[in-house]
Amino acid sequence: MLRAHVHLLMGLSLAVFLPSSGSAASSGLLVVANKAEHTLGIVDPATGKQLAAVPEGGVTGHEVIVSPDGKTAYVPIYGDSGVGKPGTDGTNMVAIDLSSRTIVGNLDFGHAVRPHCPVFGPRNGQLYVTTELDKTVSIIDPATLKVVGTVPTGQEESHMLAISHDGKRGYTANVGPGTVSVLDLDARKTLAIIPISKQTQRISISPDDSMVFTSDQTKPQLAVIDTGTNKVKTWVQLPGPGYGSSVARNGDWLVIAIQKTKQVAVVNLHTMKVDHTIDVPAIPQETLLGPGDKVAYVSCDSSSQVAAIDTSTWKVIELIDVGKGADGLAWAGAH
Repeated sequence: MLRAHVHLLMGLSLAVFLPSSGSAASSGLLVVANKAEHTLGIVDPATGKQLAAVPEGGVTGHEVIVSPDGKTAYVPIYGDSGVGKPGTDGTNMVAIDLSSRTIVGNLDFGHAVRPHCPVFGPRNGQLYVTTELDKTVSIIDPATLKVVGTVPTGQEESHMLAISHDGKRGYTANVGPGTVSVLDLDARKTLAIIPISKQTQRISISPDDSMVFTSDQTKPQLAVIDTGTNKVKTWVQLPGPGYGSSVARNGDWLVIAIQKTKQVAVVNLHTMKVDHTIDVPAIPQETLLGPGDKVAYVSCDSSSQVAAIDTSTWKVIELIDVGKGADGLAWAGAH
């Protein structure tokens, strides 16, 4: 049986939202999953300082998403293993109040699922979370922390998820099978399974929903999927195998982490070629574009840092010290 335990905090005032950083209240906050120390880091990007590290309960969360109102972070607790590798199998997801910096809710899936990538649906406000061991994406009501449905992916290791901006389609990167599942989120069914390579990782989608991007982990190339045909339409050559990527809101370019070369590459989406590379600390994991796409944030696992890149000059402007094993990133506040 699915069990949801929601602990509500009473009497909180929006006026006390992280008072230690008045400048962050207007510009937003960066949150980072510090997976090696099992905490959620709360960062003031205006000062480049981590304000707090909230314990997640002693087990590892890799990814994070923040509610549209900027108040609550949701961290699926994946476990202490890598995808497809032996280790503990996570069974829950925690909700963290960013004002009080405490866990205020816990969703127990009732069995081992290795929950990983959370994404809010743009139409219905529901929270979609990959539940790998069930080969599904779980649909969660964030207000009650109850599972209200599932969407089968038809594949093992459905690790990462992207959702179209109209909220109708979901796309999962299935690591071990090396495929992408195309999901009908309304009908809650798998529409297609697209072969990519022997192994693939991470996934992102263009603002017009016409292209989906995922990285071949066996070769230094990025697959560009045509969502109209559900087929790979072209490949972008990279300096090394790619990892987390983010697409500019104007659709002109994409930033992608390149772990092997310790770089971030900027892909021109008109020419489908790399225009720039930026050196960053070791093992860049995830990328996130801040408000107005003016800064690209990149979590760097080995250095316990987040690199901030100015997208007008393509230079690192700051290295922000966070917790050990910096991985998943999310933004709290206006975009």
